[in-house]
Amino acid sequence: MIGADAIVKCLEKEGVEYVFGYPGVAICPFYNSILGTNIKTVLVREEQNAAHAASGYARISGKVGVVAVTSGPGATNLITGIATAFADSIPMVCFTGQVDSKLMGSDAFQEADISGAVESFVKYSYIVRHASEIPRVIKEAFYIANSGRKGPVLIDLPIDVQKETISRFAYPEELSMRTYKPTVKGHAVQISKVIRELEKAKRPIICAGGGVHLSGAVEELRTFAQESGIPVVCTMMGLGVMPTEHPLFFGMVGNNGQPYGNRAMNEADVILMVGARVADRSISQPDLITENKALVHIDVDPAEIGKSAGPSIPLVGDIRHVLEDICKQELHGDYSAWTAQLREEKDAYLAFTGEQKKDRRGGIDPAAFVRALSLAMDPDATYVADVGQNQLWSCANYVMRSGRFLTSGGMGTMGYSVPAAMGAKLAAPQKQSVAVCGDGAFQMEMMELGTMRQYHVPVKIVVMKNGWLGLVRQYQHLTYHDRFSVTDLSGSPDLDKIAAAYGMKYLHLDREEQMEETIAAFLKDDEAALLQCDISPDELA
Repeated sequence: MIGADAIVKCLEKEGVEYVFGYPGVAICPFYNSILGTNIKTVLVREEQNAAHAASGYARISGKVGVVAVTSGPGATNLITGIATAFADSIPMVCFTGQVDSKLMGSDAFQEADISGAVESFVKYSYIVRHASEIPRVIKEAFYIANSGRKGPVLIDLPIDVQKETISRFAYPEELSMRTYKPTVKGHAVQISKVIRELEKAKRPIICAGGGVHLSGAVEELRTFAQESGIPVVCTMMGLGVMPTEHPLFFGMVGNNGQPYGNRAMNEADVILMVGARVADRSISQPDLITENKALVHIDVDPAEIGKSAGPSIPLVGDIRHVLEDICKQELHGDYSAWTAQLREEKDAYLAFTGEQKKDRRGGIDPAAFVRALSLAMDPDATYVADVGQNQLWSCANYVMRSGRFLTSGGMGTMGYSVPAAMGAKLAAPQKQSVAVCGDGAFQMEMMELGTMRQYHVPVKIVVMKNGWLGLVRQYQHLTYHDRFSVTDLSGSPDLDKIAAAYGMKYLHLDREEQMEETIAAFLKDDEAALLQCDISPDELA
């Protein structure tokens, strides 16, 4: 076989179901070899969206997302998608075509040093020099991408290597990398320290991050919270670790989190930071979470522990394994008074905000819309929020039951929702997949309606339309006193005509009394649909 055949054989060994990408001459040997297999290929309309689609697929399936694009601009277009996956620790293997090995470094046509360009956005990168290396490289790439702190791995494939003959193919059954051995089990002594700290505590709280989802530890975290009686808050990437209405859940924390959740973090005497970076968006003042309280930081990546705030007890390990071990320990603590206090504060805040009559200036109330949409969706549906005001409205008002909430948290990449929702739908065809975006983000991704149509991927798309880049406009309103610069989206397309061009059902919501029936019509079948929801430019997130 040739190198390209070997690549495909390796993907079959890894159980790959989908490859998202965009071809070009430098990756054509690979795409030619994949034709005779059961692996499905998905032609996106722009390379960045291949990574976003692979991200959505990986996050719902629990498998590694796979991307394959050509050299030069194909590879460089992919960089934002790789960086987005890296920031949120999404497991992904990205294949990039490359010019002939003999031409590398000569500024050949469509040559780009992609491995150098993505160095700060990947867990590891390879340039394959000989076809005989392919089985080992791919085995290592999948292992690195999906172990420890997960993330993207890049494999650069010169076209001559893809064409090179291999005399013998053998895919490694086992792998041992001397320089890469992520910690899985938490240290028993540290776990004992955590238990002793919790037994001394009066006001402990769990702050759950995206690592809980990535390690498949949602049930373990819920079990630990339920059995211990410790209340839970989450970061943006941790949304979904607890149902919204669970009596122990007190919302998202951070700059755009719920005030009662942030207050709970401030008043706690012990914080269990579980699978969360102490990043600026979720913890704006890291010093405060170590002031007069103990910080237990549990993470699979030792580099994250102590990076922004020094923990009292560091605990390195895979979240699921660590929580399993913690649950085996006897914990004697009564936190009922603390939980009751938090419920009173939460109920008081919700009652106060519920009494406030907003002076509506036209348009749909975005908070009410997100609540109504999420409650009308199937309980196990996937909701993908884009970036901008729509993301903040979604985070604050989405009612989580048993589904998933996806968004671009670490990088904040506009244009994420539609391709990610597409990947999520392919990962779980039986579940609803709904993308919610603003009209600015939609115009960064609307070309993927063609991909949805070609491959019959029935994603539901909501466009919150206010005619502006809303979050930047909001910042300019508050900071520059309505000196709006480069945020007016005049010239945007008519969404009804866009929907018609791609054969999609179109709905328009501009009156609140029609909200319930419009959402029901939008969700009623498993066909692609586009819902335009008119929002006033004066709405603030």
